[in-house]
Amino acid sequence: MTFTEQFPIVFQSLNVGFLQTLKLFFVTLLGAIPLGLLISFGSMSRFKPLSYLTKIIVWIVRGTPLMIQLLIIYFMPGLLGNNIWGSGESGRFIAACAAFIFNYSCYFSEIYRGGIQGVPSGQEEAGLVLGMTKSQIFFKVKLLQMIKRIVPPMSNEIITLVKDTSLSRIIALQEVIWAGQSFLKGNQGIAGVIWPLFFTAVYYLIFNGILTVLLGRLEKKLEYFR
Repeated sequence: MTFTEQFPIVFQSLNVGFLQTLKLFFVTLLGAIPLGLLISFGSMSRFKPLSYLTKIIVWIVRGTPLMIQLLIIYFMPGLLGNNIWGSGESGRFIAACAAFIFNYSCYFSEIYRGGIQGVPSGQEEAGLVLGMTKSQIFFKVKLLQMIKRIVPPMSNEIITLVKDTSLSRIIALQEVIWAGQSFLKGNQGIAGVIWPLFFTAVYYLIFNGILTVLLGRLEKKLEYFR
C-alpha cells in the first residue's frame, strides 16, 4: 500500500484518537478545577485532622507517577471483585477520567493554596473592619486577586495535561498516540509503518499552540489587577 493510499486511513484513525484525547482533556479540567479548590480548602482548614489528611493525600498523589495511579484505579476494583468502571472503551475512558481528575486536582489545590495565601492578610482584616463576612471577603476581595496569581502556574499544568493524556494508553484507551502506534502492529491492513506515530506530535503541537495563545491573552486581560 502506497503512502497516498495509507494517508486517508491513517488520518481518519488519528482524528478519532485525537477526539478521545480532547474529551479526556476537557473532562479532566471540568472535574479538577473545582475539586482542586475544595482540596485546597481542606489543606488550609483549621480543623487539624482534616488538614493533615488532605496534605498526606496530596503528598502521595504528587509524589507517585500518574501511570501507577492509572493502573491502580483501573485494575484495583476488578481485582477486588467489583469492576465499577464497566467494560470496553467507555469503561477505560471513565477510569482514565477518574485518575486524571484526582491527580490534577491535587496539583491544582497547591496552586490555589499558594494563590490564596499570597493575598496580603491586611486585605482580609480591612474587610472584617468594614463588616464583610469571610465568604464576602473571599469572593469579592481575594478571589480575583488569586486568579491573577494562579493563571501562569495553572497554564503550565494545563499544557502538561495535554501531553499527559498520552499516558492513558497504558490501560489501552484509544487516544491519538495509541492510534498512531497501532499502525506499527497491523491496524487496518497497515503494518510496520512508523510515520503515523511521529505525525501525532503535530496534533499536540497545534493544540498546545492554540492553548498557549488563549492562556497568554487571559494573562494580559488580568493585568489590570496589578
